[in-house]
Amino acid sequence: MAILAIAQRLFGRQVDQVLRHPAAFASRALRGFRANQGLLLSGAVAYYALLSIVPLLILMVIALSHITDQAVLLQTLQRYLEWLLPGQARAIIGELGNFLNHRDLMGGVLLVTMLFFSSLAFTVLESAMCVIFLHRAEVRRRHALVSAVMPYLYILSLGVGMLLATLVAGSLQAIGQERVEFLGRTWSLGGVSGALLYLLGLLGEILMLTSVYLVMPIGRLRLSHALLGGVTAALLWELTRHALVWYFATLSQVSVVYGSLTTAIVVLLSLEIAATLLLFGAQVISEYERLVQVPLGVRVG
Repeated sequence: MAILAIAQRLFGRQVDQVLRHPAAFASRALRGFRANQGLLLSGAVAYYALLSIVPLLILMVIALSHITDQAVLLQTLQRYLEWLLPGQARAIIGELGNFLNHRDLMGGVLLVTMLFFSSLAFTVLESAMCVIFLHRAEVRRRHALVSAVMPYLYILSLGVGMLLATLVAGSLQAIGQERVEFLGRTWSLGGVSGALLYLLGLLGEILMLTSVYLVMPIGRLRLSHALLGGVTAALLWELTRHALVWYFATLSQVSVVYGSLTTAIVVLLSLEIAATLLLFGAQVISEYERLVQVPLGVRVG
């Protein structure tokens, strides 16, 4: 009972309904996602994310290379980009490196173009969140200036997070090169370093998703509710990501069908799956909020 009381204090009284009827809650979230055309929204987010990802990475690396070593930055970026685009991070980082080698040719028009395209995915994601959190959008409105500036503030936040991840990852890699001697035996810390790097990536993934759920929906969201959606989407993506790695390594024949377009197709597929889970996490939060007005057992349209 004490644990339930703590959970209710953190997540609200709705937690009792979810714990008693988890299957009913999951079913309601899936029905709501389908009713909101979740797959269609995910496709739009994935398409604009495909347009945004390279300009966004270029801007981040150009800015952060003034603070930290570019090679280390690209190595860290490749490691964590692999979480989002299994099997394709090396190709994207290669293209990114080619551009950076000739960045002295970048003019003002190209810079403005990259700024525009790097914000497209955030703009479309905000629109998708408005559909999922319609019960919030009906009673609240976000100022147009806030919507215009928010993607760039979020990009700045991502840059700061990337810098911190680079610094921490460098320290963890240094630990992995150390050895411990005890009672005449020597153990390498490489395994410990690898586990810590994985946990760092998982924690960063959860925090990033939680921040999206805090910022993108209209109105103020409880941190505990945003964290609920972040953990849900992160765990689902971890399972999906490992399945994608196995599929592309063993069964996939996409290169036979699409030839030179393989990288673009695989990246788009990965982004669409990631966007689907991202929006489903938002749907989980939305349905959790609505349990106050529409308890489980009452059908919703």
